[in-house]
Amino acid sequence: MTAHWELFSHEADMGLRGFGATPAQAFEQAALALTATITDLELVAPHQSVEIECEGEDRELLLVDWLNALIYEMATRRMLFSRFEVDIAGSRLTGKAWGEAVDRKSHSPAVEVKGATYTALRVAQQENGDWLAQCVIDV
Repeated sequence: MTAHWELFSHEADMGLRGFGATPAQAFEQAALALTATITDLELVAPHQSVEIECEGEDRELLLVDWLNALIYEMATRRMLFSRFEVDIAGSRLTGKAWGEAVDRKSHSPAVEVKGATYTALRVAQQENGDWLAQCVIDV
C-alpha cells in the first residue's frame, strides 16, 4: 500500500486517517488530512518551516499531541502546512511542518479546526503491515 490519507464523516465533526509504512509516515499523512479539511493541499506552498516537538504516553496520545501542536501553530502563526516530516523515538516525536501564511483569497479556508479529540483514536499496524493513525477533529 502507498502512503495516503483520507477523511471520514463523524456527526458534526470530521474524522481523519493517515496510512503509511511506519507510524511516522502515518502521522505525516494524518497531518496532510488535517490541512485538507481546511483547504486544498495543492494551494499551500511549503515556503516556511516550523519545528514541533511533543511527547505522549503511547502512540495514540502522541498522535493527538502532534495534531494539536499543528493546530496551535496554524492558529498562532496564521499558517497552513502542506508538507510534514516526523520522527518518532519511543514516546517522543520531533517533526517539521512546511507551509505559508494563510491567504483567505487563495486558500478559501472551509472550516476552522479547534482540536484533535480522543474520539475514534487509533494508531495500529494493520494486517497488511501498514500503519493507521486516526482520530476525530473538532471543527
